[in-house]
Amino acid sequence: MSGITVAVLVEHRDGAVAGPSLESLTLARGLGRPVAVWIGEAPTADAVAALASHGAQEVRHVEVGAAARLPKVRAAAVTAAASDAAVTLMTSTFLNKEVATLVALRTGAGVVVDASGAELVDGRVETEQTVFAATWNVRTRVAAEKAIVALRPNTTQAVPLDAPAAAVVEAIEFAAPETKESLVGVAVVEREEGVPLAEARVVVSGGRGTNGDYALVRELAELLDGAVGATRDATDEGWISHEHMVGQTGTTVTPALYVACGISGAVHHRGGMQASGTIVAVNIDPDAPIFEIADLGIVGDLGDVLPQAIATLKERKGA
Repeated sequence: MSGITVAVLVEHRDGAVAGPSLESLTLARGLGRPVAVWIGEAPTADAVAALASHGAQEVRHVEVGAAARLPKVRAAAVTAAASDAAVTLMTSTFLNKEVATLVALRTGAGVVVDASGAELVDGRVETEQTVFAATWNVRTRVAAEKAIVALRPNTTQAVPLDAPAAAVVEAIEFAAPETKESLVGVAVVEREEGVPLAEARVVVSGGRGTNGDYALVRELAELLDGAVGATRDATDEGWISHEHMVGQTGTTVTPALYVACGISGAVHHRGGMQASGTIVAVNIDPDAPIFEIADLGIVGDLGDVLPQAIATLKERKGA
């Protein structure tokens, strides 16, 4: 491990640390000295303990308030908290991609998003990622002195330390920049039960082949402790809400298991899930493009195939 400081921007919900941030801390331990950057209300003792157990030697807390939802303000907070960091890691979300760019403009850092790994090579950060709708695997070396890397969830296993030390919590002051944006209201959207789509280890997605009925898709996802995904066609039809959309302009997922039900496999959709560990496809059309990338392909009507899979899983879980 090198002596450089590696800052990890922590994602948290209702005071609990999100799994991908623990993955980032695990990766950070191999790069240098990990510190956690916490934006929002002060972290709870349990949250600090979770961060310390995965390697954080400090928790740098920045109190921003409601303005934390503005990318420019959030970027300024990250810049202040990670001023001494040679590498800044964060989860690859829509907001964080914008934040990473703004921090880079402030610091001159190089930026890589949607990375699946990172390491130090000859003193520079090298990352791995898929590009061009997941048709190429590439390695990227950041030439700048500082690097910002946005990591896809589920690409590093979160591993706690055998004997973690207590992390010190430090309050960070920063000057909020002037922006051309203003926050005029916040509408709370109730999140569905279960793991968020981008973080799920298992995703079961349905497409046009569901004909709008997601009952079997949801039941299979629940049995597998997974999340429900969908294609753009399905969300455009109003069959399921847009936060379930998997694709280049939706959510990019990298689960260990991806089950595509009634999905033809358009390029837009494949670009958002092709890097999954194992891909299982169920489609009535034997020539569907999804079979080109599937590890296991089942030609059949999902209305016939999924009930059999569900029954078998229930039988094995009950055994």
